[in-house]
Amino acid sequence: MSTLAIFGYGPGLGAGTAREFGRDGYRVAVIGRDAVAGAERAAALRAEGIEAEPFTADITEPAQLSEVVARVQDKLGPIDVAVHAAAAHMSVRSESTRAVDRAALELPLALKVYSSIQLSRELLPGMIERGSGALLYSSGASERHLQPYLANVGVALGAQRAFVRQLAAEVEGTGVYVGLLAIGALIQDSAAQREIDAHPELIPEGLVLPRIGNAELGARYRRMVTERDAVEVEIGF
Repeated sequence: MSTLAIFGYGPGLGAGTAREFGRDGYRVAVIGRDAVAGAERAAALRAEGIEAEPFTADITEPAQLSEVVARVQDKLGPIDVAVHAAAAHMSVRSESTRAVDRAALELPLALKVYSSIQLSRELLPGMIERGSGALLYSSGASERHLQPYLANVGVALGAQRAFVRQLAAEVEGTGVYVGLLAIGALIQDSAAQREIDAHPELIPEGLVLPRIGNAELGARYRRMVTERDAVEVEIGF
């Protein structure tokens, strides 16, 4: 049985991806900061007949990321597919592009760039040695479109995109697939969707965000791993 590890598992992208791969026979590592939520989410997957185990870690902390990778592989075996699904809370957004400073970039960079790089360093050697595996990353609309209220996150996503593209080129021919899913819509059932619905003032007045179901995102990730014909895939734009 193959192992799928979702780093930054949430009720949106994480849950949709877990169900899609789980129905294909993957066991799932549910990785997140909240131990209680992780246990509940793993239990929900098991109730659907999917083998799942929860693991607690803050992937922005290097020591915790290294430690959780080791724990997952000790318990579930080598990670065959890793999904970097962590997303920034709306509270970290910048007020405007002109307001972005070093402090405003610290968390977005730790979340989307530094942890992405570390995850690849943790998992690539084993994947290359086995001649198989997939590293999947997630991005958003603020890297592609002018959204000043998310400028600091957009800067981090731009750096993440550059890293993923370069990494994909370097591992070509090794049997390892590297892909980036750029999501241009608000994910149904996600923490961000619930927060924006409860507090519409969090987004600029008049801005209408399209929405997408998490099942569609999980299916697209599955196709990316199966077809391996593109490094960058857009959905919801």
